Amino acid sequence: MFMNSRVPLHIGVILDGNRRFAKQLLQKPWMGHKWGLQKAREVLEWACEGGIKYLTAYVLSLENLKTRPKRELEFIFNHLEKEAHNILNEKDHVIHRFKVNVRFIGRTHLLPSRLQRKLMDVERATKNYKKHFLNVAVAYGGQQEIVDAVRKLMLKSMKGLLKPHQLDEALLKKHLYTDGQPYPDMIVRTGGDIRLSNFLPFQSVYSELLFTEKKWPEITKEDFNGFIREFQNRKRKFGR
Repeated sequence: MFMNSRVPLHIGVILDGNRRFAKQLLQKPWMGHKWGLQKAREVLEWACEGGIKYLTAYVLSLENLKTRPKRELEFIFNHLEKEAHNILNEKDHVIHRFKVNVRFIGRTHLLPSRLQRKLMDVERATKNYKKHFLNVAVAYGGQQEIVDAVRKLMLKSMKGLLKPHQLDEALLKKHLYTDGQPYPDMIVRTGGDIRLSNFLPFQSVYSELLFTEKKWPEITKEDFNGFIREFQNRKRKFGR
């Protein structure tokens, strides 16, 4: 638990650098995703230990789903399915030890049906946990999230359930994948790139942004604690 009371309530993480990490080790690029998922489990544990209530992890973008080689995507899907299996069958898994409510956000209907079923099983198995919350962004795109929210609102309008003057930020927020959750206080991107890459564009307007050259599998607990300290040292202005 961090001593300073200014601990972020919600952290978003862009898990970048898996492929480059694997190449560094002279492995096939997609092998990095295996280590990336292992690191995600560690980071979730550090976050829970530190009193972070919400964590959103950007695992697979919608663009990646369309452009990455089939073999790489199958590798990712297999490891996501294995991790879901572990959650469902290991009572001492970090998800259960810290009572983490898991939500998969994105256009998950585009994933293989077998994987979809596993992910839904995990959501059902953790739906009563309220201590911590994990959003796994998979087949996710921030612009597409907004489009999906607007479609829901348009359907309500067509049914006469919504008037144009009723539309505001709060109503749109209720129709996002992250409905019911606070906006991220901080977003961390690993891997050296300085951009958000379509990650939570609506929710991140006042998020503190942190970038590190370290690739995702290289992140240590000391690094993670350093991100929190950096956040605590910043003065947030919220657009003022």
